[in-house]
Amino acid sequence: MSIMAMAYQQKLAEKLTILNDRGTGVLLRMNYIKKTCLDPKLRPQYLTDKTMEASVKYINKKFPNIDFRGNSVSSKNPCTVEHIDPLRYVTSYLHLFTDKLFFFFQDHVYELLNTIDACQCFFNIAVNFDFTKNYLELIITYISVIVMLSRVEDKKVLVGMYNCAHEMSNGSRWGQLLIREFKLEWKQSSLKMIALLSLQMLYPRRNLPAEQWRSAQLLSLLSAPASMLDPACCDTMACEYLSLEVMERWILLGYLLCHSSLNTNQSSQELWKMALRSGLYLTIIRDETINIHKITEDYFDGLKGYSKRIADIKECREHVIVNSGAMHRERRGFLRNALKELVKVLEDEPGLLGPKVLFVFMALSFSRDEVLWLVRYSENIPKTKTPEDYVDSQMAELLFYMERLRTLMTKYSRVVQRYHVQYLAQFDALLLNDTMQNMYVCPEEESVLMTSFVSTLSALTIKQVENGEEFDFRALRLDWLRLQAYTSVSKAPLSLKEYPDLAKVMNMTQFHTKMLDNVQEMLHETSDLSILCFYPRVFEKMFSQSSEEVSMQRYLMSFPLACSHFNQTVHPLCPEEKRSLRLCVTFLEEIAKQTSSVILEICSEQCNLNDQLLPKHCGQTISAARNKKQKKQTLKKGDVQREKPGTESQRKDRAIVTNMDKLHLTLTELCSSFSGSSDFTVFNHIVTPAEFLTSHLETRLTKIIVRMAHYNQTTQEIGRPSDLLAGIRAYTASLHTLSRYLSLDVTRLVKNVLLQQTQPLDSYGGQTITTLYTNWYLEGLLRQASSNLIVHCPAMHCFVNQTIENEQSFRAEEYSDISEMQALAELIGPYGLKFLSENLMWHITSQVGELKKLVIENMDVLVQMRANFDKPEVMANLQKRLPGENVLKRMTIIGVILSFRAMAQDTLEDKHCPYLMGPIENLRDMVSPDTDIKVTLTVFELASAAGLTCDIDPALVAAVASMRTDNSSVDEEYKLTCLLLVYIAVSLPILALDPNSYYSRHYGGHHNNIHCLATAVNQLSAAMFTVESKNIEQHLKEFLLVASSTLLQLGQNVENRVDGKNRDSIYLLLHMIVEASPFLSQDMLESCFPYVLLRNAYREVYKNYIITLG
Repeated sequence: MSIMAMAYQQKLAEKLTILNDRGTGVLLRMNYIKKTCLDPKLRPQYLTDKTMEASVKYINKKFPNIDFRGNSVSSKNPCTVEHIDPLRYVTSYLHLFTDKLFFFFQDHVYELLNTIDACQCFFNIAVNFDFTKNYLELIITYISVIVMLSRVEDKKVLVGMYNCAHEMSNGSRWGQLLIREFKLEWKQSSLKMIALLSLQMLYPRRNLPAEQWRSAQLLSLLSAPASMLDPACCDTMACEYLSLEVMERWILLGYLLCHSSLNTNQSSQELWKMALRSGLYLTIIRDETINIHKITEDYFDGLKGYSKRIADIKECREHVIVNSGAMHRERRGFLRNALKELVKVLEDEPGLLGPKVLFVFMALSFSRDEVLWLVRYSENIPKTKTPEDYVDSQMAELLFYMERLRTLMTKYSRVVQRYHVQYLAQFDALLLNDTMQNMYVCPEEESVLMTSFVSTLSALTIKQVENGEEFDFRALRLDWLRLQAYTSVSKAPLSLKEYPDLAKVMNMTQFHTKMLDNVQEMLHETSDLSILCFYPRVFEKMFSQSSEEVSMQRYLMSFPLACSHFNQTVHPLCPEEKRSLRLCVTFLEEIAKQTSSVILEICSEQCNLNDQLLPKHCGQTISAARNKKQKKQTLKKGDVQREKPGTESQRKDRAIVTNMDKLHLTLTELCSSFSGSSDFTVFNHIVTPAEFLTSHLETRLTKIIVRMAHYNQTTQEIGRPSDLLAGIRAYTASLHTLSRYLSLDVTRLVKNVLLQQTQPLDSYGGQTITTLYTNWYLEGLLRQASSNLIVHCPAMHCFVNQTIENEQSFRAEEYSDISEMQALAELIGPYGLKFLSENLMWHITSQVGELKKLVIENMDVLVQMRANFDKPEVMANLQKRLPGENVLKRMTIIGVILSFRAMAQDTLEDKHCPYLMGPIENLRDMVSPDTDIKVTLTVFELASAAGLTCDIDPALVAAVASMRTDNSSVDEEYKLTCLLLVYIAVSLPILALDPNSYYSRHYGGHHNNIHCLATAVNQLSAAMFTVESKNIEQHLKEFLLVASSTLLQLGQNVENRVDGKNRDSIYLLLHMIVEASPFLSQDMLESCFPYVLLRNAYREVYKNYIITLG
């Protein structure tokens, strides 16, 4: 068979492509097995099982000569059938490890390399780039697989187990075959030295120090303005963005396979030494590296005639230790500025992406090489006097501009396509056709391929881009690889090395086709940072160092954006590799934490400034101004004059930087990082950075609001609702300034936080201001009001402290006046007030339960009094048998609670839903006594939530209804309710004995809160009779008759002056009950109680307040 026929039939291009992909999968699989065996959590169970321990040790010791079928099996040979039987279940795992992956790949690699040797192929990276690159990659991948296989510590155990299982089932052995392959024999390789020598022009040109890059103005679009629109092209397009690390791996590992040329070929020796001077370590796969200097020195040490090469290695190692760190540091510094300029120009003129797209890929490739070099050496820092060269606190900026270039390429892909589709059709196709015409030899197979190239390119039009058609030139590129293979064999009729112009045109055309259909793959090839996934400590350290630099904070988002590259680590042959969002989440959490800290610190400062402007601080200023006017001494000796609000903004020198200036600068930098990307994808998860900031702000703002309440459970102290509301408004106003920096829905954030504060617990299970204020008003205010230390003051719509003697830790009116209750309603909203109401109802139901017990204890007396309320003599006798103080005290407590609840409910009106108030009021007014009770309660519940007053309190009805038990009947409950009203009515005269029962015009009520009985009687009776489905008005009339009768008897008792001490004030209580009731009227009152008594009573209680002017 001729060499040309062999080249056609052996399909060298296809096999190189497939085996390179397969080799990468094998390499990843080997790396995964190594990591699995080393990790105690992932290590296969059969290697750690106690029952298998003896078998594992035996196989490891005797491998590959394991005897388990012999008849002389004893305790000395624990590898018996019963021990081996479980291995049948792991055969699939071991089979994948040995046969299907390794041997398949190995056999085909040997076969292909032998075929290439037989074809005597020609290799030159500048001519047949793809063919040479695939050839070198295949050999280096195979070497890497062998190196990884040698690093699997449990390989003998794994293969031995597979060998035993295989022999038991198939009767053949594989262990001896595999163990021979564990040792890498460098001399057996058939690597073509010419493939490496083709790098002697490319590698030195690429491996230059930063000074030469700078003097050549590399990557600068502004260095030659006149040629800015000229297309960037050269004879070796693909070589310009070829990874420097890849070339070094080819050279250093390649010359281990053809090391004899280092002693015979000066060019090989110089190329090899230059690569050795670039670094100490090479990447095998993921985070696996080898010390190439050590490996080469150890290998050459066992060969004769290589003492000079060993000396060269030592010299190169010293050169690396002394110079490498500084050289790469300077490169990174240059690339930061070069990429910054490139990004700025392309952002301003994205049309330049068409002609200058090669610059983008060169910049990305150069930067990627430097990033990976630093990552590789951060965990392998050599002993040097300048370890700071291996630390870069400005890495964030370089990563940022790399991401910006990637984003620009994606964003303006249509611009790139429009340019290159015209370039291919109107230049490349014509140039390729002219090149074909000038060829004096063109075999049929090659002619068909090249003709198809021209026809495919000539058919392209710009309308295809405008119509959004998808391009696919993979077939064309594969045909070009086939053509390289056909024309690179020895004695080919059309030899590619004789037609370098054809190679130049096709390499350029191939690059242009990738701009139409393969931009993402090109970005992956030139800027893939997925290896950072396997260096978490280094990556986190880089982030930490950059976050400490204020100038780098605007670039911090580049770290989580780099995590989007991790999607490229997935390979079909190793789907089990760990995929985690941990790094991405860690970076975003830290950025959000820093940003939220700065934001909330600014808010805190603004809150303090706003607090200085509150009315409560103006007293001192007014006093100072008055004293100054009256020429009095304003300050005592030793006192410091208080600065006026606003003095913090007065500066004599703009160079003076305040804390707020620093905070705003830091905030600007951090927010700039969020504006770079709205979302990105990591392992099929869409990540939105702004949501992390929102979450952090929400969590911290929730805690801050609770702290601002200043609640002290021990001393029962708490901040005024109005002060807390002012603080929240100051925080909210400051948070809204965030919209100047980034697109963040501050309104949604604040609403979410405040909505949580209307619930008893927040989303994290912590107490909210609703819980704190509910507890305080119940324990701090209402408990003292029930003891008459605090008085409900209807005239001022608040609670006030009773006397100076009973000095309280707080002034009740400062927490219960209209403005404070409005602030409370604004803070906790309808939901919070509902929770407050539920707690108030719990206390009311406990009092109602005690009242029922009192009624049951005195039921006989109450029944008689109800029947004889119009017989004074009988009532007087029965009155002596009835204790009345307790029932009135408990009813007063209920009245105080209901009065406070009414004050809180009133503040809701027209606050949260003003546009709904009209319809709600109409619904409430449409309710009549004939309306179904369920409908009535539903409407009243809606009206109550809106802050409207209702005839029947739905919350109180629900609370009373919940007290009913299965054992109680409706008739019994009804009887208790009727007798309770009788009990209250006949006990009213007892109030005259209390010296605090006098009415105060100043308060608009009584000093012992008995005026709250009016609210208690009306609302409680309405709720109880509603539950029992009885007529409320009828029973309240009965109550009015009994109460009037007993109070009239109090007025007739003239002899006992003690009983009538506060008689007039008690008369007013009856009038208050009627006024507060929607079911009673003045006519009803006058029918049973003379109006003249009320008139005289009002005159008596008000006469002490008559002021005469003389």
